[in-house]
Amino acid sequence: MPDLTRRSLLAVAGGLVAGPALVHAAPPRPADLSPAEALALLFAGNARFAAGTPTSPHRDLARLKEVAPLQKPFAAFLGCADSRVPVEIVFDQGFGDLFVTRIAGNVSTPEITGSLEFGAEILGAKVLFVLGHTNCGAVTAAVKGVEVPGQISSLFYHIRPAVRVAKGDVPAAVRENVRNQMDVLRESSPVLARLVRAGKLVVAGGVYDLATGRVTPVES
Repeated sequence: MPDLTRRSLLAVAGGLVAGPALVHAAPPRPADLSPAEALALLFAGNARFAAGTPTSPHRDLARLKEVAPLQKPFAAFLGCADSRVPVEIVFDQGFGDLFVTRIAGNVSTPEITGSLEFGAEILGAKVLFVLGHTNCGAVTAAVKGVEVPGQISSLFYHIRPAVRVAKGDVPAAVRENVRNQMDVLRESSPVLARLVRAGKLVVAGGVYDLATGRVTPVES
């Protein structure tokens, strides 16, 4: 992860590095935004949201018309399909800012990976963020190992490695699943791996707390 340490990530997440100007105002998005700067924008936006002071940028008709011909999101997401985790709202962003894929359990299937490759390689996203959340139903079901209807159990294949490491601890399994999906995306996709090596993309992750609204970084 270029130019980022665990301490700096935690500081940005808490609004300590970003400072009041970045946390409480929607900053510009220059074309030459670095991966580290893009990640800082995300955590600053989440800090605003969690503090109850969102600026709700880029959510009007003018912005909609601006991005209609072309999208250039600064970050791409692998998030959970849970209705309580609307990614743009959680990170205080708007139209055209984020390229979001969502699937129960925030797991990387071939289709998800291909979409994220498109977001990074073609659209130019500088951050690929894996977002888990507390009380995740898919992870909880995988931990319990209960029988489920239809094809829901197909998700368990991707989550089980995290469950084994967590040894029945659901919050630990949520964090470990985020970490595993980050590794899968970073290591199994030649397209994403090349962008990371070139310093054009950073793969990051975090867990969203449904009760507080705050995203806590997960180390890879």
